[in-house]
Amino acid sequence: MRALRTAGAAFALCAALLATAPTAAADASPSASAGAGDSDGPTEAGTGFRTATAIEQGQTATASASAGDYLYWVFPAAAGQVPTVKATVKLPEAQARHGRTTWQLDVYDGLRRRQACTSGSQTVTAGQDDASVDLSCRVRRVRPWSEAWANEPLPGSYYVRLTVVNLPEQDLGLAFTATVTASTRDTGGAHAEGGELEPLTPALRAGATQAPDASESADSSDGDDESSNTASAAEPDGGWGSGWWSDRWVWTVVGGALGALAGVGGYALSRGRGTFRRPPAAE
Repeated sequence: MRALRTAGAAFALCAALLATAPTAAADASPSASAGAGDSDGPTEAGTGFRTATAIEQGQTATASASAGDYLYWVFPAAAGQVPTVKATVKLPEAQARHGRTTWQLDVYDGLRRRQACTSGSQTVTAGQDDASVDLSCRVRRVRPWSEAWANEPLPGSYYVRLTVVNLPEQDLGLAFTATVTASTRDTGGAHAEGGELEPLTPALRAGATQAPDASESADSSDGDDESSNTASAAEPDGGWGSGWWSDRWVWTVVGGALGALAGVGGYALSRGRGTFRRPPAAE
């Protein structure tokens, strides 16, 4: 009976752990930052890597430009996350255009290495009668470390570049409006790995340039100047690393409890229902 009670307690523990496992796994995946869905996002874009406009994860940025311009944004991505960038380009009136246009969305890491898109429509051609065009790019999972020769996505800043790559010459300079959203999805403990790397973030504020004597004047500045050097991509809510917590902890505990339950059950079966009796004393 004692063995059966122990087995029942272990079974109840396993059931409780399995019931809370989805919740714990959901808690392990950080949600979008406070700027998610924020309608007060940036309303401009940079024209190069050094002037890229910073946006937060899940934040929507808009910009108005002329066909032929390069638009740049930068957002943070931590280890274990899968970044996804979506862009919508509102085209000029059909009467003002002279043919089809092809738009392209590129994503670069903090080392300005172009990252391949695993899914999404990175290059889209719009017809002359189309009012808008949608583009998207999902990057590979960000790794906490990588070999020097590899082109793996690493934690830090990620640059988004939007531009038109093919259009009639008469359409150069036509005004258009772009909307860009960068979000991330946490892959959880199934893809957790060791290693740690300093985030690859730019050293300058977006839109600022560094003077030749900046290092000498930095000591004398009071730190209140808007042009002071700072990282243009804010750190994600969960930090740059994947952290110590992962849903692997839940399944490890569940596996241990199941192993204990199997041991108790095996012991109860092997012991049997009989009771030990002393042999009769010899006469």
